[in-house]
Amino acid sequence: MTRYLALTLLLAGCGGARRTSTIQYYLTNEPRSLDPALSTDVPSGEMVAMLYDGLTQFDQDGHLVPGLAARWEIDPAGTTYTFHLRAGITFHDGSALTASDVAGSWRRALDPRTGGGRAWPLLPIAGARAYVAGTASDVDGIRVIDDTTLAVRIETPLSVFPKLIAMPVAAVAPSPVPADFADHPVGSGPWRFAAWERGSELRLARNPDYWGTAKAEMDSIRVRIIPEALTIAAEYESGLLHVAEVPFSETARWEQSHPTEIQRRPAIRQLYVAINTTRGPLKDVRVRQALNLATDGATILRTVMGGRGVRTGGALPPGLAGYDSTLAPYPFDLAKAKALLTEAGYPNGVDLELWRTGRSEYARLAQSLQQSWAEAGIRVTILERDGPTARAASAKGEADLFLTDWYADYPDAEGFLFPLFHSSNRGGGGNRAFLSDAQLDRDIAAMRASSDTNEQARLARASDARAHALAPWVFLWAPVDLWALSPELTGWRVPAIFNGQHWTGVHRTIP
Repeated sequence: MTRYLALTLLLAGCGGARRTSTIQYYLTNEPRSLDPALSTDVPSGEMVAMLYDGLTQFDQDGHLVPGLAARWEIDPAGTTYTFHLRAGITFHDGSALTASDVAGSWRRALDPRTGGGRAWPLLPIAGARAYVAGTASDVDGIRVIDDTTLAVRIETPLSVFPKLIAMPVAAVAPSPVPADFADHPVGSGPWRFAAWERGSELRLARNPDYWGTAKAEMDSIRVRIIPEALTIAAEYESGLLHVAEVPFSETARWEQSHPTEIQRRPAIRQLYVAINTTRGPLKDVRVRQALNLATDGATILRTVMGGRGVRTGGALPPGLAGYDSTLAPYPFDLAKAKALLTEAGYPNGVDLELWRTGRSEYARLAQSLQQSWAEAGIRVTILERDGPTARAASAKGEADLFLTDWYADYPDAEGFLFPLFHSSNRGGGGNRAFLSDAQLDRDIAAMRASSDTNEQARLARASDARAHALAPWVFLWAPVDLWALSPELTGWRVPAIFNGQHWTGVHRTIP
């Protein structure tokens, strides 16, 4: 109660009592932490994006924009970045934010004693891996030049590095952090921490001293923890939430009953079935292509997923540079699928296992895939396991097929092609198909190193087309996010990337 009283007084301000305006939002899972160094999950990342700033950041459309760094330069070798911080930025407690805070935050995130476990966006920095391993006492690639200038040297040219440091783990906190930081986090973002009732809700208050031109317009945000999709929908329809993701099962009803409140956005995400290219008949590309040809993707998308998806020919979803709309999905062609199986030496079909997690939307989807494949003589047994067990089996190469999806950590074709198809990432690195192809490896490596955006896009298209031909997946679709927005709110849009929504510029008309 004391914290809520403090929040009320804070929102009332010095000018006397006034009516306050609160945005009602939610998370389906409680954040692990509000400490950037411990940000390992999407809920934590969402909150970190509101409380803190990075040198760079994403806007609602997934574009990389300057954050704490007003500008930066890259040396001719492509390995040293010099970041120039904005002057006069302060943390929520009034202390000055300097380049030393950036360096300290990054070292803290990399320090194994911190216990973060997700500092990979910072690993390209020279000396970072040795520091994580405990064989170096410092990170050689981080050098503070003065209060507003930071030089960062990376091991090899990597075009996506400025996007990596827009990730939540690279956000900046005071260095060293205050003693009570875990319970009272302090950042420099557009919102300040006000209260956290564990298991129930968080409350954030507007930061009136925020440095950005786009500031928080509302007084506070109440973020409730609501795990159940249908409960979220009911709370929205009762006016207790201002935005809500529409449940898949409710898509048609909501589009009819709330037509003016619905926002659609293709997600930077892919839903697919990873095909283990090292197991039995699946070693043969013709069998993998037959699986794709035996998949009635258009019908399954319409009937099982309410049409909420965009069929793609490759792994890249729409909206990314390198996405090729002319790369057509595999057609539904049972005759050709059977012919390929016969050509590969399986005239009587094949027997496979499809692993899936317990996610509810996967149940009908897996059954529909099973039925579709059966028509071509591909007999599939569905194995449902809890998430960790299914993912572990897939990472170890124990699953023939694994129904899963891939969320973009950052909006770039590299974030799909490198982890999902490069041979260095087979298994736990993301390449659950265990694909190894020399040409694909070369193209992906060249794309990562290139500083020419046109060349990056060309290599991304070539890599995606190569993956399509090799068929390490059953390519399904890029899901479409469907959200409802209360008529009371303006200025809010479904973000392209999970940490791109800062809730600045959002205005609520109070009835």
